[in-house]
This record gives sequence, structure tokens and C-alpha cells, in this order.
Amino acid sequence: MTTKLNRRQFTKTGAIAAGTVATGIASSGSSLATNWNETVRVGFIGVGNRGTQLISAFSKHPDCKVVAAADLYQPYLDRFQKALGSDLFVTDDYRTLLDRPDIDAIVIATPDHWHALQTIQAVSAGKDVYVEKPLAATIVEGRRMVQAADKFGRIVQVGLQRRSMNIYQQLREFVQDHRVGKITVSRAYRLNNMFPDGIGRRAPTPPPKGLNWDQWLGPRQEQPYQDNIAPYKFRWWQNYSSQMGNWGVHYFDVIRWILDEAAPVSAVCVGGRYAVQDDRTIPDTAEAIFELKGRSLLVFGQYEASSNPALAWGELELRGTQGTIYGASSGFRVVTENAGQFQKKDQRAEATEVKPNGPKTDATVAHARDFLECVKTRRQPRCSVSEGHQSTIYAHLANISLATGQRLNWDAETESCVDNDEANKLLHYEYRKGYELPNFD
Repeated sequence: MTTKLNRRQFTKTGAIAAGTVATGIASSGSSLATNWNETVRVGFIGVGNRGTQLISAFSKHPDCKVVAAADLYQPYLDRFQKALGSDLFVTDDYRTLLDRPDIDAIVIATPDHWHALQTIQAVSAGKDVYVEKPLAATIVEGRRMVQAADKFGRIVQVGLQRRSMNIYQQLREFVQDHRVGKITVSRAYRLNNMFPDGIGRRAPTPPPKGLNWDQWLGPRQEQPYQDNIAPYKFRWWQNYSSQMGNWGVHYFDVIRWILDEAAPVSAVCVGGRYAVQDDRTIPDTAEAIFELKGRSLLVFGQYEASSNPALAWGELELRGTQGTIYGASSGFRVVTENAGQFQKKDQRAEATEVKPNGPKTDATVAHARDFLECVKTRRQPRCSVSEGHQSTIYAHLANISLATGQRLNWDAETESCVDNDEANKLLHYEYRKGYELPNFD
């Protein structure tokens, strides 16, 4: 596997600020033992917005030690050392972290188009990995990541943290007990009124000092720098991310997990840039509908030109024959159903409200805890790379349906669209020269 990164590393000296880094977790390399008293030494690739949040989450665990960071933007590395200690190792070449024997696990919080290469290289180097969502930039990348984790026997947790929330674990059990009957429709939304200017319109400029723009682009084709792409606004550019992947995948994952579903049977998505006047290459308004194997619909709306609530309450809705559930991090509510046309007035689900049954815990902190324990015990995490791949397929199929203007029928065995060459061409893209995605077939 090749990349165009030039090796350059540097270390700084100084004392770690007292109290800012938690001590220890067990090592995650091939030599990891199951000793609960061991410390897991963690290196971070990408220490911008989400990377900083993950550092905070991991540092709350007394058996985790943050030891190093890699980033292509020097101000982020400076901030990392200022916060955690000037003697911590930093580099602009993430591969240097993979070579270090004092790092057991890697946390990846880079833009989506880098996840596959970095995860595959990390597991190949014997590191366990926590990788942020969405898992990959393409369906083909996701499958290769699953294959790599299997081949090298590594733990890979995907940052879909709702699975680690007590309330959603309760909700899953509630639904699996058929407390609201047969679920026929599930809904969730991304609501954010960005009208009129969105991420703005920008002319190309030289990249800011300290940002290696060529390396930031990675396997994607060259394009001029714009300050409404990086460091953060890549979420609105199809080449680097999407809101179907950024926000939608959270709900695709938790809903299909609650319903015990895998990949969808079919998908259709409509939408476009209807109101927001900016440089984005993704819709400001879109609606995706998925048909699930268990015979129900999953609906996700991306509304970025209006932000009034789309649901009666909470962040997701599960519509059953006996009642409707509205779920949120603070709890879930059941609204009873009424007998409809020609039906007897039989007993339907009881209206109720359920609160979390455990202590209030930040979801990302809990998800990091699960990963660290898996590093020690070698059990599979709550959202393994395989599970994360299944959930991310939804986001990719929505984007492909939108791009082709077609309803897609999905073959989960071959991971391809049935009799649709146009759609199947979008399952991956051609990497830029100098970058290669390994094939594990």
C-alpha cells in the first residue's frame, strides 16, 4: 500500500499538564493481555473538532493513556500539546504512529475519505482501531476494512455511539419484546436551517499556513484549496463526506439495530439544492426511503433549509401496529394506537414514558469504554467494523440513488445493485495516482 506522505516527525519536550490525561488502559497490539490493570496506550490520527472530543472521552478512563497524535494541520498539533503536554509525540505522518511499539490502539478522526486507508494500515500494523463514522467513503472501502480486520485479527470499533447508551439498549429490548406490535415505519431527521448562505461561496486561495493540502486530499483527485472545505466544512462536499453519512448513519445504525435488521432491500432518495446559496455539492433538502428485509420502511430526511421539529418528540420515531415510540437520549415515550377502520376496539399498547435505567453517561465516553474493554478481552465491540459497514451502506445507497435518479434494489450477498451498471459504478471511485486500496480476496 502506498501513499504520497513524506515522512517527517518531530517531538517536543515538557511536562504533561497535571490532571489532564487519565492514566492507563491495556495494550491493544498482538501482545495484549487480559489484565484489567494494564494501560491501553492510544494514538490519535486527526485531532481537529471530533478528534478533540474523542481525546476528552478516552481521557476520562483511568486505564487509558493518550500518548501521541498525528495531523496534517500544525495548529491542531500545537493545541494537542498545549492541552496534554509538550512531551507528547506529534507528527504530520500518521504512519509514524503505526510504527511505534508504545502505541496499542489507534483512534481515527480524519475526514471520511481517509478512513479506509488509515484503518487498513493500522490493523495491518497490529493495532486495534476506533474509527469515526461514517466508516468509509464507499461501499467497496467498507468491505475491504471488514476483510482487513478479519485477516489481521484486530478489534475495530466504529463511532456509532448510540448503541452504548442505556436508553437505546432499553428501547431495543422493548421493541424486541413486541410491546408496540409490528413496526412498519421508522423515521429520523437532520434539521438545520442554513438558509441563505450555508457554508458560503469562496474562491480558491492558497491553503493556510501549517496545512498540507495535497496530503489532506489523499486518494481524492487534486483540486484547489477553498476555506469552506477544510479544515471542517468538508461535510458538505460529496467527494469528502455527506450529511447522509455524517448524520444519517447515526439513525440508520440505531434503528436497524433496534429492529435487528442488516442492510436494506431497496433504497430511493430524492432531493437537491433548493434554497441554500453556497458551494456545497450535496443537497440542502433530501428524503431517503429504505425497504428493510423484515418488511418495514426506514425514512431519513435531511432538511437544511428548515429546522422546525419533524417529529412529535425526540430524535426518532418507530410506528408500530399497537403504538408509536418516540426516542431520545433522555428517554422514550409510547403513544398508544387506536383501532382503525373496520377494526375492533381491542387493547393497544399502554401509553408510557421510560427513562434510562442506569447512571447518566456521555455516549462517547461509554463507547470508548466499550472499545477499551474489547481491546483487553478480545470480544467484539458494540459496533464492530462489520456492523458499521452495514449501517454505512444505507448512506451510500441514498447518495447513489440521488445521483442516478433511480430506485435501487440491493443484493446483500454480492454487495451490488441488482441489474444496475450505472449505480454499481458508484460503489467506489478511482484513487489518485500514488494511493492504492488493498484487495483481500
